Amino acid sequence: MTTLPAPAHDESSCRSRRHARAQHLVVADEKSLIDLELVLATLPLCASGRVFIEVPDATWIRPIQAPLRMTVTWLDRATRRGAPGTAELCRAGAAMTRSAIAYADEMLCGDESHETNITLLAGYVATADIVEHLTATIGIDRDRITVSHALRQYV
Repeated sequence: MTTLPAPAHDESSCRSRRHARAQHLVVADEKSLIDLELVLATLPLCASGRVFIEVPDATWIRPIQAPLRMTVTWLDRATRRGAPGTAELCRAGAAMTRSAIAYADEMLCGDESHETNITLLAGYVATADIVEHLTATIGIDRDRITVSHALRQYV
């Protein structure tokens, strides 16, 4: 696998108003960890935002390189429950969908939402729900959302 060089980074670009407002939302699961590392390696050093990574259990959690202003949250399905009020286990994709939507509802509002780059590297069911919420509810332009290559035909 070839690693792409990180986008240009310099002091003046980090101080510009537009650059400072741009943020990233990245969602991945255990099947897309290599793709996630590639995406994170290509972000500018001053990138800010959130990374949600859903995994089956805590044995999958490990250090991951991300820009310093990116908050990485591991979502362990084994310690989460499904639908509220039930004793069901968390199905694959549910934790990352809930987390990404909650983050978007709280943080992606007003003009700043249009400066957000969203990368969805997880399975179709989770990413379809996230794309639907981001575009229909929040009004984010579909062009700001990147999905993994295998999913493009569906969302």
